[in-house]
Amino acid sequence: MSVTGVTETTQYLTFKLEEEVFALDISKVREVLDFTAVTKVPRTPEFMRGVINLRGNVVPVVDMRLKFGMTKTENTVNTCIIIVEIALDGDKTVLGALADSVQEVIDLEPDKIEPAPKIGTRLRTEFIRGMGKRDEQFVIILDIDKVFSADELSLVQDSGQKASADH
Repeated sequence: MSVTGVTETTQYLTFKLEEEVFALDISKVREVLDFTAVTKVPRTPEFMRGVINLRGNVVPVVDMRLKFGMTKTENTVNTCIIIVEIALDGDKTVLGALADSVQEVIDLEPDKIEPAPKIGTRLRTEFIRGMGKRDEQFVIILDIDKVFSADELSLVQDSGQKASADH
């Protein structure tokens, strides 16, 4: 059984949120930064931690743990910001995904990826591209373009524009 859109071996960046291992298609990842000061933007959703200055560009930072209903990410030596580029209505948006730690880049063949489980209707699984299996451990492969709804991303984009207008 193949997962839609996954036909060849793909590289994924794995990262941890609490005890779960997640993965992003490496083609969506621009870079990984050590945790840095995040400027809070008023009146944004709780999962929007704020914005950072990335070489003169204002980049919104999203707490992936809060986005997935976990507890807020604590700042540790391993906490990092994964800079990703996502597609929204044909536009590319750059944002930072706050993670507990980045693990490694792995290769996953299509036969090592199962479709996302259909767990009732309460859990939204449309942003899970599949479940990768690696060394007896499951890796949740995210479709980062679908993790955020268009409404949420317009909030994120607006906060970035507000912050750059304030400077």
